[in-house]
Formats: sequence, structure tokens, C-alpha cells
Amino acid sequence: MINKVSETKAFGGRQIRFEHQSTTLNCTMQFSVYLPPQAEHQSVPALYWLSGLTCTDENFSSKAGAQRIAAELGIALIIPDTSPRGDDVPDDPEQAYDFGLGAGFYVNATQQPWAKHYHMYDYVVTELRELVEQHLPLNHNRSISGHSMGGHGALVMALRNQNLFASVSAFAPICHPTACPWGHKAFSGYLGDDRSEWLEYDATELLLKLKSAPPMLVSQGEADNFLAEQLRPDDLDAAIQKTGITAQIERHQGYDHSYYFIASFIEQHLRFHAQHLR
Repeated sequence: MINKVSETKAFGGRQIRFEHQSTTLNCTMQFSVYLPPQAEHQSVPALYWLSGLTCTDENFSSKAGAQRIAAELGIALIIPDTSPRGDDVPDDPEQAYDFGLGAGFYVNATQQPWAKHYHMYDYVVTELRELVEQHLPLNHNRSISGHSMGGHGALVMALRNQNLFASVSAFAPICHPTACPWGHKAFSGYLGDDRSEWLEYDATELLLKLKSAPPMLVSQGEADNFLAEQLRPDDLDAAIQKTGITAQIERHQGYDHSYYFIASFIEQHLRFHAQHLR
């Protein structure tokens, strides 16, 4: 059961916000959807978008400028929140931006007090996917994309579920979270000290183990202030080179970590996915 919170017209389609009671996250969740005009007459493919640290389901829909191209291509946009929410959902005691609310890291937490609510991996891959395909005019062709923490989530979900996602792309993803401060903090908190569990949520490590991937596009700004310490795209590139996997990795001079970067290249990403969603 999903309840409509708001709706507005955009490029002949509909930008809608829904809420529902999530059994996976044990709380009420909101998510945003853009349905292109083609969805009025037929089922359409979907691109799942995973946002980054501190974001909600509304950042991408209001800042990326994706609806115009999605309307042209006939692709729905499915935009979940970045973490569970609610009065009883635990947050970082120090209220840091990179852990707790708004920072679910798309993992299934095993440690207390996070394990009751923080299961964003299962939420996106299973519960939300099944929910929107049941209630909205979507076919079973789907791809996934994301930014920063969400780019990490998109890569991991696509690599671990190659039967579900036709293609994957990412803007400035956290490529090697087991080797960066953001990842160390999140994984030790949500998953504990067993680093073998961490590896299941690390795109660089998964590539080395799986040696296969769906069609992949990664865009990285060279003026990104998180580039060397947190994002580590060179590690992902090295894994791709070592395994011989075909992937499109692009560096863009002068671009930073912001939504200006995403808005500049979202059309390219949508057209990339459209090739694989037919």
C-alpha cells in the first residue's frame, strides 16, 4: 500500500511523492517517482536513483534536471530516501552528517542499535522494487544510478544483482569504501569488525571477485574535494583493468561534487541507460 503525498506536472509527465510503511526498515518511508508521459498509456522501464550523504528523496528530483530527458526517453525515475526515518530510528549520537539519519550507506546493518531499521540494501533491491512494480505502470526493465554514497550503493547493487539491473552508472561514487574514512566509519558502525562482511558492500572488491559487470558508466569531477581521500576512483579503475571488464570511466576537468556536476551530465547517463532498457 502506498499513499500519495504530492504530485506536480513536469514535461508532460508526473512528479509524485509517496509514503508507505516499510516492513524492511520498520518505519514510514517516503520516496519520489517521475512517471514520463508514456506511462499514461503503457508500462515503462525505470531508473533507480540513489542519493548521497545528507540527501532525501527530493534532492535529485529538484536539482538534477532529469525529467526532461526521462520524458523524451520514456523512462520512469524511482528515487528512494537515503536512510530510514522516524522518532524511534537511531541517529549518530554526535549528529555527524556521515552516519545515521541520511547516511544509510545502502547496507543491511547487523549491529545494534542499527539492525532494527538500517536495511537500505534490502529495501531498495527487494521491498521498494516490488512495491513500485506492483502499484505503478512499470515493466520489468530497470537500471540503477547514484551519486557519492548513492553511487557506491548503485554499483554494489548492480554487481550483486546482475539479473535485476540492465545497466549501472554513478557520479563521484565511493569506489573503495573499505579503504576510506567514510567507509570505515559506516561499515564498522553498521556491520561490526568482521571485514569479510565489509567486502560484500565494496564495488572495487566485488569487481575483483566477480570478474563481470553489467554495462557501467562512471563520471568523476577532477575538482571534487573528496576525490583522493574518500572516493578513490583510481582503485576502481585498477580493478577494471585487472579483470578486463568493459566499463566507461570518465574524468571531467573542473567539476566538483555538487549537483551542478550531476545536472551537467545527467542527460548522458540517461541516454546510456536507455540503450540497455529497450
